[in-house]
Amino acid sequence: MTSPTLAAGVAPRPLQHRAFLFGGMDDFLSRAVPFVREGLDDEDRSVVVVVAEPRLSALRDLFPDCADDMFIDASAFYAHPVRTLRSYLELVKREHPLRVHALAEPVWRPEWTARETLEWARYESLINEVFKDTGASALCPYDTFALPPQILEHARRTHPRLVQGDAERPNARFAAPEDFSAEVDRARVFPAPHESEYLPVTGHDLHELRRWVGERSERHGLSRQDAQNLVTAVNEVAANALVHGTPPFGVRLWTEGPDLVCEVGDNGYWNTFSPLVGFVPPSSALENGFGLWTVRLLVDLVEVRAGWDGTFVRMRLHR
Repeated sequence: MTSPTLAAGVAPRPLQHRAFLFGGMDDFLSRAVPFVREGLDDEDRSVVVVVAEPRLSALRDLFPDCADDMFIDASAFYAHPVRTLRSYLELVKREHPLRVHALAEPVWRPEWTARETLEWARYESLINEVFKDTGASALCPYDTFALPPQILEHARRTHPRLVQGDAERPNARFAAPEDFSAEVDRARVFPAPHESEYLPVTGHDLHELRRWVGERSERHGLSRQDAQNLVTAVNEVAANALVHGTPPFGVRLWTEGPDLVCEVGDNGYWNTFSPLVGFVPPSSALENGFGLWTVRLLVDLVEVRAGWDGTFVRMRLHR
């Protein structure tokens, strides 16, 4: 698991990742404007502004000479945690050797479930690992007037430094990404409903599994593309279970509110798992975690539990 590759002979430079706690537009602009200007004045940096309205328009008006593509609406950009992580990764690689200077406001939606909120908090934590040696600078605004205390606490747990008012300070509440990710996993509740459908997998030929998942996905209302994505994801996880798991193993499928849930489980403990496997993009298809990274891109949410009673990989797609 690696950060974006730097040119040969270039010493890595640490990431600056700060949570900016603000209250109201004036407070926001008092820190955001100097931050953007600092990046524009440094010829070694590439500035991107990813914030929500009305703050996006306010900044666009204050920097009328800047290219329009420097400004991105956060409400569209922050649609899927792993895909958003990939988009920032592509940006950093594209702009190299310039260092990305990002005003990056995470979007928190009140309709999200607790598990969706936790995944976005994990995303903020993963920034510290994925971009640790890139020299990127990220200032992440959090509106203390609008966001609930739980989200502000997530900000404190996932950013090494805090900015509030005129002060910037080290953050004593910060948790290392691996520790924070493990906390998220421990918070999972993993019962499967009794009415779930179950397919035992008894051999290495996964054709019947793919057919079974595909038929039920469309029957439960997934689009053809989403059904195909789920089949591909389940096949990847099942193939890993054949290599790393212990028989017997099988697949469960059920609906839960707006979600279709599919779980691959076996009786073994996959010791290849760490709290960051499948979240930090691998450098090649041969690296541990490439399959799970791909699975996370295909579906809306992946949850993993590996313990004394087996290993379970649960995939969710919104219908």
